[in-house]
Amino acid sequence: MRELPRQLSVDELTELFSGRTPLVDRLAGVDDPLGTGAEGVLRELTDEQRYAALAAHPRIGERSPEQRGDEPEELAELAELNRAYEERFGFRFVVFVDKRSRAEIVPVLRDRLARAREDELSTGVRELVAIARDRWTGTT
Repeated sequence: MRELPRQLSVDELTELFSGRTPLVDRLAGVDDPLGTGAEGVLRELTDEQRYAALAAHPRIGERSPEQRGDEPEELAELAELNRAYEERFGFRFVVFVDKRSRAEIVPVLRDRLARAREDELSTGVRELVAIARDRWTGTT
C-alpha cells in the first residue's frame, strides 16, 4: 500500500482519474492532491470542468478492474439507469465502487437519481477523488 504523496505529476493523475482533464491539471499544482488539496480545487472548478472530469471516467457497468459482476440482467439494468441518469442530470454517474458488485450499485444509482442536480454534481467529483485515492493506495 502506497502512502498519499505531497504532489503527483499530471501523468500520474491522468492514470488515476482515467484521463487528462482540467481537474487533473489543477490537482498537479497543489500539495496533497488526493486529500485536502483536492477539496479546494473541487470548490474552484466550473460546472463544465466538473462535467469533463466525470466524462473521463468509465460508466458503471462498463469493463473496469474495480467493477465485479457480469450478469446480463445487471448490465442491462445499469445501462438503462445510466441512460436515465445522464438524461436527467446531463453528466455521467460516478460512484466509488469500494469492492461492491454491480448488483450492489443498482440501488445506489436509483437513489441518486432522486437527488438534486447540484448535489449530484458535487457528489460525483468527490467520488472521483475517492476512486483516485483508492487506486493510488491500492487498497482494493
